[in-house]
Amino acid sequence: MSSNGIRDRVAVVGMGCTPFGEHWDRSADDLLLDATRECLAATPALAAEDVDAYWLGTLGSGQSGMTLSRPLSLDYKPVTRVENYCATGSEAFRNACYAVASGAYDRVMAVGVEKLKDSGFSGLLRSDPPGDGTAPELSLTAPAAFSLLDPAYCDRYGVDPAAMREAMTHVAWKNHANGALNPKAQFRSVVSKEKIERAPLVAGRLGVFDCSGVSDGAACALIVRAEDALRYTDRPMYVKGLSLVAGPARGAMDPGYDYTTFPEVVHAAADAYRQAGISDPRSQISLAEVHDCFTPTEVVLMEDLGFAERGQAWKDVLDGAFQLDGRLPVNPDGGLKSFGHPVGASGLRMLYECWLQFRGEAGERQLADPRLGLTHNLGGRPGGCVSFVSVVGPEPG
Repeated sequence: MSSNGIRDRVAVVGMGCTPFGEHWDRSADDLLLDATRECLAATPALAAEDVDAYWLGTLGSGQSGMTLSRPLSLDYKPVTRVENYCATGSEAFRNACYAVASGAYDRVMAVGVEKLKDSGFSGLLRSDPPGDGTAPELSLTAPAAFSLLDPAYCDRYGVDPAAMREAMTHVAWKNHANGALNPKAQFRSVVSKEKIERAPLVAGRLGVFDCSGVSDGAACALIVRAEDALRYTDRPMYVKGLSLVAGPARGAMDPGYDYTTFPEVVHAAADAYRQAGISDPRSQISLAEVHDCFTPTEVVLMEDLGFAERGQAWKDVLDGAFQLDGRLPVNPDGGLKSFGHPVGASGLRMLYECWLQFRGEAGERQLADPRLGLTHNLGGRPGGCVSFVSVVGPEPG
């Protein structure tokens, strides 16, 4: 894949993020206002009217750019609404960055929002186009599809199912422990490993605590040219690499697909690393925010992103390699496990954690000296998904 990248050509100079949770008393408009106000408050040298254009990510909480222009009272500004499954918020960020890097605009904002709890359903809402009813996603729920990663991984690598269960439990325990330190997380309690393993089953060996929650939330980022960044903040966040790929979605029909990897993640990571000049992600990346929609997903992602050798991630998980005090902290903010997954906001929420860490504002979960951060989303299911990977850092060059 040919991808030139925009390394160090744009920078984030302000971010905002609402608490994620069950916001029964807040509308999508309210959440958008809360996030954008926090972002603009962090950049006093820039007012709302100075933003040239907006990109809005939402899966189902609004149609068209007026979803954002109405609550923000924008006067005739371009607002582009995007959707790309669970990578929707990241897609808004990617397009906003490219708009600045191209020279089309000087100052843009990427915003993501989702209001899921008001639907009355426990999972994500999706409107499927008309069809003949044979699409794979119509016959298997998301928990069922992702539960296949667990036995497939054990079978391919000869892992004792009890050891894999222990690794999955450790992922949930780690992320809930991190989320307990985060005032904006939906779930802020440490959950014991015993409670995780005794939880009611949802699909396969996935219990309630192996699955991410459902929540409402919004997040945003203000993006400018890198050479202008210090006009707005003394601690910008520079974009090193952005990659998004869509797979051919043949997995459910391909006898060669074995449910132990996400090829889309492998390709997106390789592209982002090439753009950012990353040759050894295990040693060069300081923190990673990954799409832990289900606990075995995070285990597999450690290998797809190059953080662990094939067949070894479960060992690294149990050895504490990805904890706050480990060699590469993964989901230091608590991840989807602690925040839930308001689709349009999740990708920007991940970038918000990198923003806080680089600024030394992450509180009890602050890392010592973070130099490069990675964020990752995947949308869809094993065998057919989209994947986004970004690399960001606090210094240019």
